[in-house]
Amino acid sequence: MAKLSQEDLLAQFEEMTLIELSEFVKAFEEKFDVTAAAPAAVMAGVPGVPAAAEAEAEKDEFDVILTGAGDKKIQVIKVVRELTSLGLKEAKDLVDGAPKPVLEKVAKDAADKAKEALEGAGASVEVK
Repeated sequence: MAKLSQEDLLAQFEEMTLIELSEFVKAFEEKFDVTAAAPAAVMAGVPGVPAAAEAEAEKDEFDVILTGAGDKKIQVIKVVRELTSLGLKEAKDLVDGAPKPVLEKVAKDAADKAKEALEGAGASVEVK
């Protein structure tokens, strides 16, 4: 089987309907045991997708967004590293680039714990 280029794959995806593309993403996730980063964010900009469906999806999944590092930047970087699997440089870049999401699509209790930990280190945090 010939290897398809990125352009060939994108051309194939352009011809798919949203339902076919959604089914493909689910099959891809199952086959390779991965999760799509932000399917709700992609679908939010698509005409015809009701906003109510997006709102329902957000009720059980929350994003923890770092809005500011505060005075204790080193402690905030340490907490970010504890909450994520980021290395030191990546965690520092995330903190320096605030506002940025630290955790995405997590349960309410996990989001609350992450918010408490970050605020305890001196950061300002928002949960959406």
